[in-house]
Amino acid sequence: MFVRIVKRILEFKMEKDNKLKSKNVQTYTEDMVKAIESDKGGLIKKIIHEEEEHEAEKKNLSPRSKRNKLFMSISIILVFFALVVLVFLEFFRENINIVSVAPQFVPIIFNDQTVFKAVDELSKDEITQTILNEVNSTEVKIGGVEGIYLTENKKVVGFRKFIALLKSNLVLDQADFVSDAFLIGTVNKETKDFFILFQARSFTDVFPIMRVWESKMLSDLHGFFGVGISSETNYLFTEDFENGIVENKNARILYDHDGEIVLMYIFADDNSIIVANSEPAAREVILRLASSHIK
Repeated sequence: MFVRIVKRILEFKMEKDNKLKSKNVQTYTEDMVKAIESDKGGLIKKIIHEEEEHEAEKKNLSPRSKRNKLFMSISIILVFFALVVLVFLEFFRENINIVSVAPQFVPIIFNDQTVFKAVDELSKDEITQTILNEVNSTEVKIGGVEGIYLTENKKVVGFRKFIALLKSNLVLDQADFVSDAFLIGTVNKETKDFFILFQARSFTDVFPIMRVWESKMLSDLHGFFGVGISSETNYLFTEDFENGIVENKNARILYDHDGEIVLMYIFADDNSIIVANSEPAAREVILRLASSHIK
């Protein structure tokens, strides 16, 4: 340290001598003595102070200092725990509960108006009346379609849940042949007509199921289509459906004694089935369904 101090003093002195262009030749010892004697501004003290700070800084940065040893120990422990966590996540991630993101709500056809009706803890009759009230009171424009979506626990009810809530006799043996996405709604034409639209994997999958349901379909859905149970209408619940054509689509139709449509289901395309009791309503849904397929 003392040698560095001496060197710093000599460097300072030599710079000063060079500026004055001194021609005197001095020995190393004489320069040192004169520099020390001429130190009036505390240069030596300043240099010593700087060297002490430099030594202290080197000591603090040394890995052998107590503080640095503590920091290194803590760092090693943290790295170890991080590795343990990574190993745990890698080997046990299958057991971690993953919250699935609900699929985005996409209507099957374009709706001019959409409403949501909560059906939590409602009975079959109460659900039917809730929907019927909305159909009769809709303010959708003439020629428009209002989509009605039921909710339970603030989630949109799917087709299977809808069938269960109605305690319907429609049997869905295979979980994948009918889509859970469906639509109930009303078409505002001459009258406000209710309809159900759902989709299946293919015509061949759903046709046998629908034929079996025919004997109980009116019993399950009569409330939606304004068919009361009385001595005058009892025969309708045992009447057979007949083959028919609606808007050039294959249909199965239940007629009353006057030849009026009581209930029908139409195969609108290879995957879509419309349940309705009005040809104008069925026509509007078929047109919108066709336009939804155009890209």
